[in-house]
Amino acid sequence: MQAHDITAAAIEAVLRDKLQPTQLEVIDESYQHAGHAGANGTGVGTHFRVRIASPRFTGASRVGQHRLVYDALHAFIDAGLHALAIEVL
Repeated sequence: MQAHDITAAAIEAVLRDKLQPTQLEVIDESYQHAGHAGANGTGVGTHFRVRIASPRFTGASRVGQHRLVYDALHAFIDAGLHALAIEVL
């Protein structure tokens, strides 16, 4: 995966496949972080907010829920995803 492959749509597709969410919203907030650490200068692809509800979270702690999201998005993180805000619904 390359940095240019990091899009809200790609993240959404992976989360839908791996976590079967009942609610999901992926928002690219990269433009808000121009000039900050981890920004790539393009205004896209580095900072995202994920709002998600999934039956896979049942019985998991908040840390466990977040870990499921991070594990699902590992390839994106390796490719340059710098910041991920997770809101479990």
